[in-house]
Amino acid sequence: MAFDYDLFVIGGGSGGVRAARVAAQGGAKVALAEEDRYGGTCVIRGCVPKKLMVFASEYPGHIADAQAYGWTVHAGGFNWDAFKGKLNAELDRLEGVYRNILNSNGVETFDSRARLADAHTVELADGTRKTAKHILVASGGRPVKPDLPGAEHGLTSNDMFHFDALPKSILIIGGGYIACEFAGILNGLGVDVTQYYRGAQILRGFDEEARGLVSEEMIAAGIDLHLGTNILSMEPVEGGYNVKATNGSEQVFEQVMFATGRSPNTGDMGFEDIGVKLGRKGEIVVDEYSQTSVPSVYAVGDVTDRVNLTPVAIREGMAFVETVFNGNPTKVDHDLIPTAIFTQPEIGTVGLSEEAAREQEPIEVYATSFKPMQQSFAGRAARVMMKLIVSQATRKVLGCHIVAPGAGEMIQLAGVAVKMGATKEDFDRTVAVHPTMSEEIVTMKTPVRTG
Repeated sequence: MAFDYDLFVIGGGSGGVRAARVAAQGGAKVALAEEDRYGGTCVIRGCVPKKLMVFASEYPGHIADAQAYGWTVHAGGFNWDAFKGKLNAELDRLEGVYRNILNSNGVETFDSRARLADAHTVELADGTRKTAKHILVASGGRPVKPDLPGAEHGLTSNDMFHFDALPKSILIIGGGYIACEFAGILNGLGVDVTQYYRGAQILRGFDEEARGLVSEEMIAAGIDLHLGTNILSMEPVEGGYNVKATNGSEQVFEQVMFATGRSPNTGDMGFEDIGVKLGRKGEIVVDEYSQTSVPSVYAVGDVTDRVNLTPVAIREGMAFVETVFNGNPTKVDHDLIPTAIFTQPEIGTVGLSEEAAREQEPIEVYATSFKPMQQSFAGRAARVMMKLIVSQATRKVLGCHIVAPGAGEMIQLAGVAVKMGATKEDFDRTVAVHPTMSEEIVTMKTPVRTG
């Protein structure tokens, strides 16, 4: 059977674009359909604009530090319109880069929603059908709101970059990294931030000691964090929304944001009709080579709900091309992935938390918490933390956790050592870079506890 394309990709985010480009560079005839903006969640409504907002929100602290260091600083208020204009221009530029990557490599693009008509056929929104030997689904995920009275009035992370004006107050509901990152951002930009989380501590799944320190620092920075608290209902009133909470409180907030989870974009895409198996949360079930239950259909990125990180989607896209087009079956290694959470302070983490490691085997824990030189000199009480989890049997570093400004930059390099299987003695043999925060990673000699 003759096909229109060797590969048809659904989704113009990081994973889909990378797979399309690499396959096309190898000589494949490739098409890609994207119903929204090219670049996907990360570039358009996630990592990139969020990180730029993090930078913007940190300047009040920088200005205060500058004054403490003897500088005369004349700072006006934050101009949201000026920042938003530059932010939108940068996102437009990046979307243009993604479009150009596809165009310059000969990938035919369709600005359209796409669904599967059969194992080798994609149907576009206008009814046009295109056939392909292989179909790659990289349609990503989306934020979801809970089912409760008034939730339709709430915002999600997608809306955080589009305020006409910053609200005076906001309630953020959730305790994951998205909720905590935006709590820090908006607090830094001068918004009165309240956060409700139903759990006992924010950032579930991360190292308990690390998330405890971040929680303390968020509260110290002025975020009104309520743990063990959830929303019951919200209704529009003058000045915003009246919110009733499980702790018995009732309060009006100008805006309410839900950061209560994300779902894979698999609705009304024809998967069930052609036999593509979906999981409990609607995710596409794939094997270790990203192949679905229909042999000609593959899926990568957040739509598979494996490890929902942009660099992982890119790796999965590359492995797909290597497997399908280069004849070199390649599995994606989802183990020991370094991760940064851009809370304030940041968390950088790789490997096992203390809790997970303790369940696995006997361990030693090396940890230190201190006031870093730069902030301490400026009179700030903020603390940082460095922590290593070490196997008693093999001496390998099972986990590294950093809570500090620039933790994301540090964990990228520490991740190389942990991925290589470095032992505690390898860390100890490394000469410290002084004076830095990160030197503590190689100078901790005595475990603070074992277990």
